[in-house]
Amino acid sequence: MLNLLSLKKDLPAAIVVFLVAVPLSLGIALASGAPLMAGLIAGIVGGLVVGWLSGSHTSVSGPAAGLSAVVLAEINQLGSFDTFLLAAVIAGLLQITMGLLKAGFIANYFPNNVIKGLLAAIGIILILKQLPHAVGYDVDVEGDFSFVQPDGLNTFSELAMMLNYVHSGAILISLLSLAILLGWEKSPLHKLPVPAALIVVVLGAVLNTLVFAGLPQLQLGSSHLVNIPVNANGFSGFWQSLAAPNWSQLGNSAVYLSALMIAAIASLESLLNIEAVDKIDPQKRHTPPNRELLAQGAGNVISGLLGGLPLTSVIVRSSANINAGAQSKMAAILHGALLLAFVLAAPYLINMIPLASLAAILLVTGYKLASVKTIREYYAKGSDQFVPFAVTLVAIVFSDLLIGTLLGLACAVFFLLKANFRNSFHERHELYPQGTLIRLKLSQEVSFLNRGALLERLDSIAASSDVVIDASDTEYVDHDVLEIIREFAAITAPSKKIRLTLLGFKDRYTLNDKVEWLNVLSKDAQQKLTPNEVLSHLRQGNERFANGNPLVRDLIQQAHNTVKSQHPMAAVLSCIDSRTSAELVFDVGLGDLFSIRIAGNVANDDIIGSMEFATHVAGAKLIVVLGHTHCGAVKAACDHVELGNLTGLLRKVQPAITRETITVHSRNSKNEDFVYNVTQLHVLETIKLIEDSSEIISKLVGNGSIKIVGGLYDLETRKVSFIEALQTPRIVLPQPAAV
Repeated sequence: MLNLLSLKKDLPAAIVVFLVAVPLSLGIALASGAPLMAGLIAGIVGGLVVGWLSGSHTSVSGPAAGLSAVVLAEINQLGSFDTFLLAAVIAGLLQITMGLLKAGFIANYFPNNVIKGLLAAIGIILILKQLPHAVGYDVDVEGDFSFVQPDGLNTFSELAMMLNYVHSGAILISLLSLAILLGWEKSPLHKLPVPAALIVVVLGAVLNTLVFAGLPQLQLGSSHLVNIPVNANGFSGFWQSLAAPNWSQLGNSAVYLSALMIAAIASLESLLNIEAVDKIDPQKRHTPPNRELLAQGAGNVISGLLGGLPLTSVIVRSSANINAGAQSKMAAILHGALLLAFVLAAPYLINMIPLASLAAILLVTGYKLASVKTIREYYAKGSDQFVPFAVTLVAIVFSDLLIGTLLGLACAVFFLLKANFRNSFHERHELYPQGTLIRLKLSQEVSFLNRGALLERLDSIAASSDVVIDASDTEYVDHDVLEIIREFAAITAPSKKIRLTLLGFKDRYTLNDKVEWLNVLSKDAQQKLTPNEVLSHLRQGNERFANGNPLVRDLIQQAHNTVKSQHPMAAVLSCIDSRTSAELVFDVGLGDLFSIRIAGNVANDDIIGSMEFATHVAGAKLIVVLGHTHCGAVKAACDHVELGNLTGLLRKVQPAITRETITVHSRNSKNEDFVYNVTQLHVLETIKLIEDSSEIISKLVGNGSIKIVGGLYDLETRKVSFIEALQTPRIVLPQPAAV
């Protein structure tokens, strides 16, 4: 159903694209060595047929500048234009087949940096190629976008040549046009229901036809204007002028080779262009690539049958369409209808338009495509993004769209392979109480390209190391890589006394998991630890937890390894608060801690007896009394709460409250500084109670076998501040009263 709201923007955009398409279609036909009408037919079919069938909202199809050199060569190779038309029809059928076979997935493999490089390159080419037309040097045909031109000149020599053929009238028209186009949005004129580009074209035609009529030095001749072939017989003459394919050449193998080349190049160029057009679509809509292949194929079949050139999605027309404000595919369809109508009914009106006016429109389009902001953005992203972008841009400017894009794609693939080679695995050195572990965690995809990096690292591992090769998150491992791991496990690791653990390898790899790393403390490892070393491990574990970087642990394996015995390194007395789990706070695993939890981390005979077992019997080297900020039990004690059996527990915090003498006023839970001070003092009072109540623990502390420390866990920072019995806690002084 026709959307009248979008039609208000689509119709003006269609007029702009139609005006741009006329000289481009003629120029591409001339550069291709084909009849001029063949270019216009391709433009008409690109609008009416492809515009209707395509899933793109803003792409505009027509004769492709990137195909002009191929068309010229194939016409000469096949010997006649009508034989070439047969190849174009077959090429369209091949494209339809590709669409049915879902070959459009190729579009998913064009990197953004290459697509952005293509857009910027087209913008620069538009500027370089339109400057001669803007000053009145119109010898080079419109639609010739290759660096090396058919006349023997190139893009830059053409710029030098134009200085000898400057035309005052063309310069005046192009300057006025540029002023209107660039200042349109900032002037009251932008409220008019017509696009600035249409105003520019009408102004150029009026100036040249009426104002410059009596000024020979300013008036532009026919060589500086659009030049559509005029057929006096109207529609019948137009129909009679159409060429038809030479069906007698169906047995010519050269026709099929030509069709294959045209189909491949046209499909690739169309897929590239729709990707690029989707990038600059303000609404960021997505074009289905398989549907685009079907649409382009149908367009090429019909264009070939009617005597038209092969067509593709064209970035120049599409970007002009978007800049003119097109909202839907109706703009592309209407541009085709306008082409047909004016070719049949009023070609003389189009032939009044100066090429300088159209040059101004394309210069502004090029300026928007070759955005300095985009170049800076990709430069800031680093060499792996900027180099493919820059290679694409430079290569397209100095060759053509297809060659330049393929070079940019090759460059992007190089950086991809380089990154893939470097990122085959992630290495991490993990410090455990039982020793340092080297963990090599394989990437999600490990191909043969990663073989060298992994082999080099495995060869460099020092003797007697503990190593884990972890494939837990890996979806694919190449056969060559598996062979390296097998050889390392069977030969290298045993010869260098490396304790190797293999984790996460799937059944299809025919490589079984192997566990040599004991991820729990043994009795021997526990006995070798000193109290200070245990404290250091807890500090490091808390730092990892606070930073969100915990060690990787196989809890199931740890549970299995601790079934028959346990040898924890420390006993932690902490609060029952749900936010203060000691195993998490200190980033330890199963079998590493004796964990005693009670409200307010208070001590009694049973708890102290448990500590005697943990240290004297089980061999733990450290006792930690862990308080925490915002403790509910401490707050309740500060408020002298009495509640059933909790009353007796809270009385055990009373010595710390009594010891806190710095706070005079507001000695309750509403005073956060007071609660903080009491919490610290309660930790120290609990340490003193443990030592005073247990001769066993006191003796172990005295001979240096164990150590008792306090800790305060901050719920906000997730960090533990350790304090020892002889230290002075950080008492918070009360704030002076306001005057």
